[in-house]
Order: sequence, then C-alpha cells, then structure tokens
Amino acid sequence: MSESRIDITDVVIAAAGGINAAGRSSGHQAFRRVVFDALSPVQQAQLLNEIANLTERPPHEALEGTLVRRWDSDCPQLRGWNPEAMLYHEVIDSEKSDLDNGIKTYRENHRRCDVQSAGQLPRGFNLSGLYNSRHHPRGLQMALYAAADALGNLGMSADDIKQHLHPDDIAVYMGSTAGQLDMEGFGGMLCSAYLGQRNTSRQLPMGISTMPADFINAYLLGNAGSTGSNNGACASFLYNLRMALDDIRSGRRKLVLTGNSEAPLIPGIVEGFNAMGALATEERLRKLDNLTEDQQPDLRKASRPFAQNVGFTMAESAQCFILTSRETALELGLNILGSVGDVFIHADGHKRSISAPGIGNYITMGKALASAERTLGKGCLNHSFVHAHGSSTPQNRTTESDMFSRLATAFDIENWPICAVKAHLGHSISAASADQLLMTLGSWNYGILPGVTTAPAVADDVTLEHLEIPFAHTHKEQSDIQLAFINSKGFGGNNASAWVLSGQASRDHLQTLVTQNEWHQYIAKNEKIREKQKAYLSAVAKENIPLPYRDKENQPEPDDIELTAEGMKLPGWKARINF
Repeated sequence: MSESRIDITDVVIAAAGGINAAGRSSGHQAFRRVVFDALSPVQQAQLLNEIANLTERPPHEALEGTLVRRWDSDCPQLRGWNPEAMLYHEVIDSEKSDLDNGIKTYRENHRRCDVQSAGQLPRGFNLSGLYNSRHHPRGLQMALYAAADALGNLGMSADDIKQHLHPDDIAVYMGSTAGQLDMEGFGGMLCSAYLGQRNTSRQLPMGISTMPADFINAYLLGNAGSTGSNNGACASFLYNLRMALDDIRSGRRKLVLTGNSEAPLIPGIVEGFNAMGALATEERLRKLDNLTEDQQPDLRKASRPFAQNVGFTMAESAQCFILTSRETALELGLNILGSVGDVFIHADGHKRSISAPGIGNYITMGKALASAERTLGKGCLNHSFVHAHGSSTPQNRTTESDMFSRLATAFDIENWPICAVKAHLGHSISAASADQLLMTLGSWNYGILPGVTTAPAVADDVTLEHLEIPFAHTHKEQSDIQLAFINSKGFGGNNASAWVLSGQASRDHLQTLVTQNEWHQYIAKNEKIREKQKAYLSAVAKENIPLPYRDKENQPEPDDIELTAEGMKLPGWKARINF
C-alpha cells in the first residue's frame, strides 16, 4: 500500500500484556515501576502492593527485586551456575595425563562469571506455577503469560473472539531471536550427548524460534488463522509489528497478536555476548566508577544509555500487543490505546563488522519522520518523542545520538526528547522494542517520560544539538507527546523504526470519521469491554491468576469439519473459513 494512503487509525492497539524486569504489562504496572519516583504517594503505595502480590513478598523487598540488579540466587535461568560462578569443562590430552588408555578425560574448572547483573523477571514471581508447564522452556512460559495477560487486558476471551471473527481474520506473530536455548529446548538437545544423557522428544521442537506463536495458537487461542515470526535480531519485534500492520491494513486480517518472548539469561548466551565485549562486566563497571578491587559497583546502575558506559545489560521479557482494524475496534467496542502509523526496515549495506552499527538506521528513522509528517501535517514532529534503542554501549551512544541530531536538524525539530528505558529494563534482545512500545503506552496514560536515572549526566561524546535526553523522569502535557517514534538496531544490520500515535489523538481522529450515532454505539460497547478489563486488572493485581491454558482440548479431526468447495466449518468457531 502506498504511503500516501495511510490513515492513522487504520490499525489500532487494543491491548498489551506481558512481563519484564519491571513487572506485569497490563494496567501499566511495569511502566509505573520504571517511573516509581515520579508517582504520587498514593500511586506508589498501590504499586507496592501490586508488586508484593505478584512476587508474594513484602512490598519493599518486592520492589528491590525488580529492574536491573545483581543475579537472583533463585532465578531459574541460572541453574548450572555455582551461586557466583560458572561451570567450565577443560579437555586434557590423554598423552599428558596419568591415563594411558587413549581416552580423553575432563576436569572441572570453576570461574566466577564476569557479568554479575541482568534485567531479570521480578524476584519471587513463580511463572511456572501458573499452569501445567511440564518441562516447557522459560521463553515459552513467558510467551503464554504475555498473551494471556493481553487477552485479559483486552476484555475478551479466546472464545469471545471466536464468536465474532472468522479463523481467517486472526493471526499470531510472535517469536524469539535465539530460540529456546535452555535445557528444555535447544540447549538440552545439543548438550545431552556430552553429558551422557538422551535427548527427549520435546527439546528440538520446543527450541524453534517461532514456538512462542505456536504455543499461543495451540494452548491458548486455538487459532487456525495465520501464524509465524520474522527474525531481525534485536529489532525483531518491529519486524513482527510490520507484518501485523501490513496484514490488517491490506484487509487480510482483522485482529493480530504480535510480540516477542526472549529468555536469554543462561550461561552460554551471556558468555557469547561477553566474548564480543558487548556487556557491562563487573570489572568494567568498577573501572568506570574508579573503584578499587574491594569495592562493589552499583549493579542496579549497570545500564547507562547515552552516559559514560561500558556495555549493555542483558534481560528477559515477553510482550504481546493486540492490534485490530479500525472497523473491528468499533464493532466490538475495544479500547484504543494508540494507533500504528508505519514501520520501516533497512539494512546497512557493506559492513566492516557484522555487529557494528551502520547507515541503515538513518534511512529507517528518516522515513518514519517523513511518513508521520505527511500523515499528520507540518509541525507534528515538535509534539513527538523518541524511545531510542539506547543499548548502553559506547558505540551506540555516539552513533544513535548523531543520527537523531542530524534528523532533528533536517526536520526542524527543537528539543526532541529521547528516552532510553534499557537503563531500567536491560536489553531483552528480540523483545527490546516491544518494551519500548509498552513504555510509550505508559507515557501517554500518565504523562511521564522515563529518564536515564542510572547515570548523573550525558557523556561528552554524545551529540546533543536539537536533542533533550532526560536524566530524570519528567512530566509532560499530553499534547506535547502525542506522537512517538520507536527505534531499534540489531546485529547484522537489522534496523527498524516505527511511529505511533497516542490513544487520545487516535480516538479524536476516529470520532471525525464516523457519525455521532456510530460513536455513541461504540462508547456503549466499550463500557462493557472496560468492565471486563477492570475485573481482570482488579483480580490480577491481588494475586497471580492461573493461565487459561488448554492442553486437554480435543484436537479437531477430519471428521469434525464440514468441508465444501467454498470453505469449511471448524468446531468452536461461529463463522466458516472461506477458501
């Protein structure tokens, strides 16, 4: 579809759900944790109780067990790590050993891990206890939670959706960059032979990178519509968002669940990134802060985007957004949290290093700015802000700030606010830009832009012309932040940028496109949706409710379907599939 035909409310965001280091996504819980210091005392007290209920711990202890921090001793992804060390195996040549039977033997060698911080899910949150997880990799557990949380926040169950939409109308685009590399997935499959164990029948299929979508289809929705995931390294969520956007805008789908689930906090992946020199190690942080060998760095401040920094901090996160067409939102009375304008993806061209940033991001952000200005009119960019990739590496802080500054100059943007929530959440790889979009929804709801509170000031080599990088949480008028840009950069030259419009601005625009009677009908339906949403949010704020996991459902068999040349009828669905 040509860019000139874009209507900002073609594709709306009806719900969000998930879990990351700050907490649950629905009800803006994770956002409120990030900007905790900017909340009122009443709001802070409410959040403390919610986090305590989520983690089943006392309020202030629960708060400490969120965001970027030192490794948790009870983190399930750290099995195989000595409490403060990693297990290594060193091969000993038999000719140099006491053995003379020609068989190589192994010696255990323990070394403390260089990386001591991560953006882990809230300490004490028992994800696997919410359903019969049965040896599921952590990333798949997180994906199911994210989708279930999104459905609860939507105000409609999977069965409700099936009564209103055709199977053809629905899609799920959700995956992971690394796949599931813990012992229940590919990790166990690859390690079993070396450990003298046998592979299980689950490890290979459960490790596949598209399995988050597959699990949601099979065990939550019963979806028979489109499915899949597009992998673009750390920009993967925006790749999936563009698939959802294109599907809905073209008329192929009416409702799409899109997101990513990444659980990379396992020894092999952490060591892989560390070998590249990409991570903030304990030693580098100590040197950065001029500490002695006996002094411990503040690991809660390990991630410092656009400040003096030494590398990024890995994190786990699963986020799911439910996008619908404008007509579907009106027909079903769904909430309108925002709308998606467009997503642009470009490579870097020739590269000296496959992991280094390149010119592709100038193209994606430039196109996003031009697209928004064409659609919304001249001057809209001065009412916008950016959620930067902000990975907390020296290369990123110089290259991304240079790109933002040049584009701000070209598009006549003054004092452009640049947010970087990896300061609080860490870098969740494929889910990183999903974290950014989630924080954008929170800013629109509360009028607060998250600041880089993990550092005192911007680094000297960061370009600041026309930019405003807040190092404290700042309150903004809704009219000043109605337009947001989400930027993401991935290894290999995977650059993606998107622009989205606030819920209030989207609703205002949508109201001009319908009659007064149609709008009143929508409001009446929306009240019922809000009642269901409110009931869900109230329940999940008090306790962790079981996931609506369905592994005992009867699989549709050929004899269960009604098949003709025109289409087929599936059990559980009100409408037919049209061939």
